[in-house]
Amino acid sequence: MIIWLASYPKSGNTWLRSIIASLLYTNDGVFNFNLIKRIRQFPSRKTFKDFTENFNDINQISKFWIIAQEKINLSNEIKFFKTHNLNCKIKNYSFTDKYNTLGTIYIVRDPRNVISSISNFYQKNFEESKNFLISKQILSAHSKDSKDNDIATLIGSWSDHYNFWTKKNDNLLLIKYENLIFDTEKEISRIIIYLKQFMEIETNPKKIQNIISTTSFNNLQKMENEGQFEENMLGKNNEKIKFFNRGPANDWKKELDKKTQQDIEKIFNKEMTELGYLR
Repeated sequence: MIIWLASYPKSGNTWLRSIIASLLYTNDGVFNFNLIKRIRQFPSRKTFKDFTENFNDINQISKFWIIAQEKINLSNEIKFFKTHNLNCKIKNYSFTDKYNTLGTIYIVRDPRNVISSISNFYQKNFEESKNFLISKQILSAHSKDSKDNDIATLIGSWSDHYNFWTKKNDNLLLIKYENLIFDTEKEISRIIIYLKQFMEIETNPKKIQNIISTTSFNNLQKMENEGQFEENMLGKNNEKIKFFNRGPANDWKKELDKKTQQDIEKIFNKEMTELGYLR
């Protein structure tokens, strides 16, 4: 069955994948980017190629969400998948169900900081990035020859995404990106405790320290600069957009204008208060 690593885009999912891949797929906890290839994205072209070739039609893709997962689960193994897709229904087609999902680790990030990350990654200004967060977004596929992960994905708004994944979820671990920065070791301990419900995990203090150091933002950024990261988007001039751009240094207090800040806080007031981002 599937354990989802779910998040709204630019909320720390790749960092979470890096930590879990180092935890599960190494003996010493030392991370390299080949490890995260073992935690693939869903939906993806590879997973859906047996069902449709129309990778840009979310209504077509949604018909096969469950069927694709049933095929994945024929192996009767626990598998991890990254997803940005909303945990929703489209015309009675559910994204997932209790027969295919074992659990969910959901990572959430203060939307005021998500704005600047969206701005960098999707090459939008702050106003466009704010509108991205508040509108019902569908990420579209681009071309026939694009990467495997380039497939229609319904993400909704920031609040939609958080609510659809975290409310009425029977087996959820909620991770705040900010807590992962502030006390990485504590959050890794929470992840280990959660995963031990489903599997045996071998660990020791040295392995944990290696995970923390080799998946730190600075180290991930360094490895990207050395050409080891392969998941970059391409910009308007076909240049690679920096993925590990600001990380912990991203501070909405220094970045956002007052109106953008107030708009986000008003629209997402309920969720931000619930998460402790507003008091």
